[in-house]
Amino acid sequence: MSTIIGITMGDPCGVGPEISVRALAEMPAADRAQTRIYGNLATLEAAREALGVDIDLVPYVVDLPVEGAPLPWGQLSPVAGDAAFRFIEKAVRDAEAGEIGCIVTAPINKEALNLAGHHYDGHTGMLRSLTGSKAAYMLLASERLKVIHVSTHVSLQEAIRRATTERVLATIRAGNDHLKRIGYAAPKIAVAGINPHCGENGLFGTEDDDQIAPAVAAARAEGIDAYGPISADTVFHRAYSGAFDLVVAQYHDQGHIPIKLVAFDTAVNVSVELPIDRTSVDHGTAFDIAGKGIANHGNMNSAIAYARKLVAGRAKQG
Repeated sequence: MSTIIGITMGDPCGVGPEISVRALAEMPAADRAQTRIYGNLATLEAAREALGVDIDLVPYVVDLPVEGAPLPWGQLSPVAGDAAFRFIEKAVRDAEAGEIGCIVTAPINKEALNLAGHHYDGHTGMLRSLTGSKAAYMLLASERLKVIHVSTHVSLQEAIRRATTERVLATIRAGNDHLKRIGYAAPKIAVAGINPHCGENGLFGTEDDDQIAPAVAAARAEGIDAYGPISADTVFHRAYSGAFDLVVAQYHDQGHIPIKLVAFDTAVNVSVELPIDRTSVDHGTAFDIAGKGIANHGNMNSAIAYARKLVAGRAKQG
């Protein structure tokens, strides 16, 4: 299996090209040799000029055409949305063929993506569709707090419907397997409740008792060190303080808010349970600063470092 990291450039009108080029330019030569950017060379050259960086991009770019490139920075464009999709599609096919070991995605714009006729709720749904995978879970990883989600881009009403015993158990298993892969011998996993105070014995809802508690019990019966449901107003603080290695969040905001509070610039978005590996920055296209050469690439560096950790972990597994 390849050890090459494939960075998808993201929306050509956003900050993705800049943070990709900056990260590539600052890598040690050995790491740069193990990196490819899936994008458009003309756009990446424009980003390089905006940054004032002196690097020959040609050897490191899988160049895909974009009509009119470079497109104007910071503008919503269906052409850019289609290009962002094609960069990812090409990287996925190369990952499936074993030509790259992990995909690192720069930000896409969901509105541009949908304007181009690619109707996905984001990267995770797109990757699940492209790979034919039945399930994929979003895990947000930082140094002191890691969160995996039972559901993400759905309404809160739909998220409650999706918090079935089977789905919660599958999420616990996925999180446990992932942490073992990156070096945790016996991950300690907390499962957040869905209602205030986990329903307070039915006073505020019965979902925690009826749906979530049985999933935790089933996970423990399988030998997974799982705990819960634990009230969401305390579990993230406990995990951040070291009591747990991972929190299973029941819906998007429950997991995103705490991790963005404590690790806004460093958290990495990881797709778990896909047949290929993928990490991502955990921020948007930032159209307001695109092309100005001021975008912070720290989150991209974190996503690349996590990708290299995944590739190394797979090599250890044989």
